[in-house]
Amino acid sequence: MTSFPLSRRLASEALGTALLVATVVGSGIMADRLTSDPALSLLANTLATGAILVVLITILGPISGAHFNPVVSLVLALRRALPASSVQAYIGAKILGGVAGTLLAHAMFGLPLLQVSTIIRTGSAQWLAEVTATFGLVFVILAGLRFRADAVAWLVGLYITAAYWFTASTSFANPVVAIARSLTNTFSRIRPVDLPGFIVAEILGALLALLLASWLLMEARNPQSLTETEPAP
Repeated sequence: MTSFPLSRRLASEALGTALLVATVVGSGIMADRLTSDPALSLLANTLATGAILVVLITILGPISGAHFNPVVSLVLALRRALPASSVQAYIGAKILGGVAGTLLAHAMFGLPLLQVSTIIRTGSAQWLAEVTATFGLVFVILAGLRFRADAVAWLVGLYITAAYWFTASTSFANPVVAIARSLTNTFSRIRPVDLPGFIVAEILGALLALLLASWLLMEARNPQSLTETEPAP
């Protein structure tokens, strides 16, 4: 893969995160305007988010890796797949992109640009849901890169589509997306005061996925070097 200059990689991460957040927030606003059924609104929000992830990862992945998520950048840096010196810049670009995405969604729907969320999203069940959602996301990415790198875009899009529905938190699984969603008081909102719990849970989920993947997905060793507890097949 061609190595792009850091400036282009940061632009790619900012653009991708902006479009992802604009999709999450914008599709929530549109769904809320078209139906009063919360389940139908969530379904519309889910499908739009899953679809845009496939598109963005496919087209921007070759440039920057298409992380759009600080915990993914952190995990890849810990695996030495991303230079540690780039992590801070990557995270900064994502935060700027996420905020821009929320503002863009507000502008497109004629809403006040600056808003503060009021919906409560806190408690052990929500935190456990975010640990689970982020664990699954990071593990899917790592396993996909190990076995089917060409399918990562689809794997991530399909996983998030499912996780919207099987997690109590609707699968934020991304600290930057959580921050961006705290700046809207529309369908996808979260109170700013609830952010620390979500962010800690997301980091924990990512690190747990890294630990499991480091063992489960390791390269197969020569049977002669296996210990007695790992008999050769």
